[in-house]
Amino acid sequence: MPGDVGTPPGAEAACARALALNRPVDVLVNNVGGRRVDQPIEDVPLDQWQQLIDLNLTSALVCCQRLGKGMLARGRGAVINVTSIAGPWATIPGIGGRHYETAKAALTALTRALAADWAARGVRVNAIAPGVFLTDPNQRWFSEKPDFRTAFEGHIPMGRVGTPDELGPAAVYLASDASSYVTGATLVVDGGYTLW
Repeated sequence: MPGDVGTPPGAEAACARALALNRPVDVLVNNVGGRRVDQPIEDVPLDQWQQLIDLNLTSALVCCQRLGKGMLARGRGAVINVTSIAGPWATIPGIGGRHYETAKAALTALTRALAADWAARGVRVNAIAPGVFLTDPNQRWFSEKPDFRTAFEGHIPMGRVGTPDELGPAAVYLASDASSYVTGATLVVDGGYTLW
């Protein structure tokens, strides 16, 4: 079912459509976000800042609120928030804005707060913090700034950026009963980027 969860109203509408199916939601993966602007943080207008915080953080909160209530009522469910290594480590030099780092760090904190609040009620909340992956937006970014890819790969101990199919299994693990005793965790999948 298509939907645009990049804004709080869009997230609200998508959740309403999902709930209208009258089927339980067992797993929620909040995988929305993006940088979208590359300018010094001191020059980002407040309305643009708010749009980008909404894209990377608020939309996930809306989905957690709307879809998490049913999980809590049933006493079972898994929420996976896709954050970024750029949140807690802010290790990506040469990129302006820093709204992305701020929002993804806050999403990691939201993950831990929800995990603490919902654990006793049967709902696990975890996060995945990807490194650099060959997603469509990153492929466009690398085509515009080819030296960035070389710089990233030079910093990754595995010597390459990840492919999307290397990230999915982490979500499957966190969504499944294989991780039944895991909550509040952030699983870093970055080829070793944050080792140094």
